[in-house]
Amino acid sequence: MPAHLKKEIEKLKAKILSLSEMVVEDVRCAMKAVANLDVGLARRIVEEDIEIDRFEVEIEEDCLKVLALHQPVAIDLRFIIAVLKINNDLERIADLAVNIAERVEIISDKIKIAPAPRFSEMIEKTQEMMRKSLRALVNMDAALAREVMADDDIVDDINREIYDWVKDKIVESPDRITVYITHLSISRYLERIADSTTNIAEDVIYMIEGDIVRHAAGMSNSK
Repeated sequence: MPAHLKKEIEKLKAKILSLSEMVVEDVRCAMKAVANLDVGLARRIVEEDIEIDRFEVEIEEDCLKVLALHQPVAIDLRFIIAVLKINNDLERIADLAVNIAERVEIISDKIKIAPAPRFSEMIEKTQEMMRKSLRALVNMDAALAREVMADDDIVDDINREIYDWVKDKIVESPDRITVYITHLSISRYLERIADSTTNIAEDVIYMIEGDIVRHAAGMSNSK
């Protein structure tokens, strides 16, 4: 690999890892805001999202410059493509954290309800998936990335359970419909965060192995 290209790739890796850490912290703070109904923290997450958007655009521009100036091939090209896709998924996760934070203000003056069964498990599993995907990226660990993909099924199952729980609760207490619907919205945002984190894991596998694993399970099952 030419020295200039190696230097640019190292800079890109440092930037995508920095963005990853920012987004992981964003999600953690969003869930803390939900748990404590902390409107101040929720508003801070919304206000600071512009910084993540700016960083995402900067990384995309850097990737395009490397492609144009160095014309990388093989694993270097896969790295640039993966960073472009991971960058987009990280920005999407940050937007979902903002969506969660915005829900805090909706329910901050409502009667507090006990969370759905397994809701705390869903929060922890989603955050664990994010931490694993980041470690997989740092260590170029395809096995760990595949663990993230498997964990997504657990989050999907919990989201379905929470949907059924919310339906039952609305029938029992229709006067609290706003709180329960907001609770369901947060669950759906977490499920979408898990989906985007799974995309990142798939991109890490592509970066390491050159294999596109997205939809692979579904295609194999259809044969």
